Amino acid sequence: MALLKTTATVLGSTVQYRLNPAVKKYTLRDVGFVPTNNGNFQMERPLDPNSPFNSAIKLKMTIGKELQTLKMSVTSPDGLHPVDIFKSEKNAENVEQFNFIIANLVAREVLIKEG
Repeated sequence: MALLKTTATVLGSTVQYRLNPAVKKYTLRDVGFVPTNNGNFQMERPLDPNSPFNSAIKLKMTIGKELQTLKMSVTSPDGLHPVDIFKSEKNAENVEQFNFIIANLVAREVLIKEG
């Protein structure tokens, strides 16, 4: 499993993200992160825009308990294999949903887009 770092991106994307230094634990809970047993915060969101109940490609994100490090990935429905949603036009809806989730996290001052 990848270590938590100060910046993160997903497979196929050139955009890096980092945590907003002003992020608070209650904000993480508000946007759907749940505390893990070791104190980190984790969020999983399906990238199927039609139904959140289908077995779909997922965005998985973990934020370290000290609120300074993170990791993020887009995975297969079982969560075991990284998926590059940016390499094929057939994933356009998944990319749109990914961008929507990330834009919400930026707007809620959880993430900062690095470029």
